[in-house]
Order: sequence, then structure tokens, then C-alpha cells
Amino acid sequence: MAALHFVSDEVAQEVFDWRSAVARLQDVYAHEFGAGASPPRTVAVDGPSWLRTLPGNPPGLRHFGAKIMGATMTAPTPTADYVIVLFEKASGRIAGFLDAKTITGFRTAATTAAAIDKLIPAGPVRLGVIGSGLEASMHTRAFASIRDLTEITVFSPSPGSRERFAATMAEELGVGARAVASPEIAVGGVDLVLTAARSRDETPILFSDWIAPHSAVVSIGSTIPSQREIDISVIERADLIVCDMLEETLNETGDMIAAKKAGIAFEEKCISLNSLLNGSAAKLVSDARRPMYKSVGAGIQDVVVGALIFEKAVAAGLATPLAAEFSGKAL
Repeated sequence: MAALHFVSDEVAQEVFDWRSAVARLQDVYAHEFGAGASPPRTVAVDGPSWLRTLPGNPPGLRHFGAKIMGATMTAPTPTADYVIVLFEKASGRIAGFLDAKTITGFRTAATTAAAIDKLIPAGPVRLGVIGSGLEASMHTRAFASIRDLTEITVFSPSPGSRERFAATMAEELGVGARAVASPEIAVGGVDLVLTAARSRDETPILFSDWIAPHSAVVSIGSTIPSQREIDISVIERADLIVCDMLEETLNETGDMIAAKKAGIAFEEKCISLNSLLNGSAAKLVSDARRPMYKSVGAGIQDVVVGALIFEKAVAAGLATPLAAEFSGKAL
């Protein structure tokens, strides 16, 4: 039996690169697969403690597995631990574990980039960002791996935070980046709009009349019924909505629930990420002029990106061998 390995968060950051992750995700989603390969998340709750599980069995890869997150909100310092467990497909045995703290940000942004690469024209892109935290910075880096970013404008409520974001992106990416005083200015006239910062009271942070007619939109912040990020007018504006988890996005996210309550019909213009990347919705995609990508995250994304990092870390001798062995059970 092959040795078990652990990949730390530091090693994951060291071996990760955006282009490889985007390409691997596009390869996996190019397969046509059913709900069994990427089932919905499950959450087990007992009072203040919760456990979330996101399984995935990507076609064409060496590994399958799940990301597991747990926390107790009454702990002295509430902290969620994230771990990806990988199994070898050939043997069915556990191959290893990864600290998934940063991998979660990697996989969300890389999956978005995999979609946007197929939704917007090739060529230079002006990016407008609402938000200046981890997801905003991860997505900006991911977009820079697939397109030539010519300008970045960013708004967040904290002037210091948006100034730091602009300075960091300018230095890292060699792109003109500037902090602006309002979300309307941040997204005005750009080619690609990213929303990555819900308001504290869950009121929408993006409205359709701020967005240029040609702009594509990415929304990543409304993943459960209680969360809001974009106004219903943005959903109405879109002529194609790509969802990484179609049923979850349509029925379990606050933005889509609000649009449905307002009588906006959007189901017929929604497709899955799998349909986008395997070509089965090619006509809808080619006809779209105002596309939107909406993400809730999926275990298959964690497994794809986690397995890529795991393989690189083991090959480079950076993964930690574990002095442990599972006994297994005959089936």
C-alpha cells in the first residue's frame, strides 16, 4: 500500500498555479457527468457545532474524495478547520489529506476563471471589483491568468482596504489598479464585473443600471437562502446565467429566491457549468451578450484542485509522509 501523505497549507500555496488549476477544471467539466459525481453539500448541526461535507468524484482523474469543514461557534476562538480527504480510484484506499484553508479560495476563483474563459471574448479586459478581501484578490489573480487585464477598479466600504487591494494587485500583476469611492464607479464601463463582498445587512451591492451593456458579471457571495449580494435587476438583465451547482443556485441562494418572489422568470436562461464546458449549451453561449456566472461552490472543485496540488506536492517531495495505515474492510 502506498504511503499516506499530508499537504500543509504552506505547501499548497507553494505548488499551486492558476493556469494548471483552470486547465484541470476545464478538462474535468468537459466530461458530461451526472449529479452523482458532484452531489450537494450536507450539513450536520447540533447547537453551536456544525460539520459541512462536500463530496466529489471527478471523471478522468486519479483521485476522488471530499472536503470536510467543522467548527463550534461557542469555542473561545471559533475557528473552522478545512480538510480534503483523497482516495485512490484504482484501489479505493485513502491517499492523503490536505489542509484546505487556502485551497478553498483557489478552487472558487479557478472555477470562476474556467467559466469566464468561455463566456467572454479573448483579448484585453477591464475589471471592476466590489470587495477587497480574500475572494476578491483570488479572483483577480485567476482572471489575470486567462486574460490580459488592462485596468482594475475596486470599491469596498473601507478606504484603507480598497487602497491596499489596489496597491497589491498593481504590484503583483503589473496592472493599473485604482481604488474608487463608490461601487457605481468601480463597475462603470468595465468588461467584467466581480461582486465579492456582501453588505452586513444583506442588502444588494450591485444594480443593473450601473453595468455597461457589454459587461459580464460574476457573483460569488450569495450561497445560502439568507444571503444577498446582487439586486434582482442584475438577474433580470442577464441573458445567460451559468451556475456551478444548478439546483442549489436556483433554489437555495438568497438572490435567486428574491428574484423568484418578485416574479422574474430566469430558469430557462440558466445552465450548469458542466453544460458550458462540455459544449452541450454551445448555441445559448454563443448567443449570450450579457452573461453571468453564479457560484455556490462544489466538492468536485475541491477534489480537482486538491488532487492537483497533492500530486505536485508528493512529486516534489514536499508532502509529509504519515506513519499511519488504515486497516480497510473487505466489500
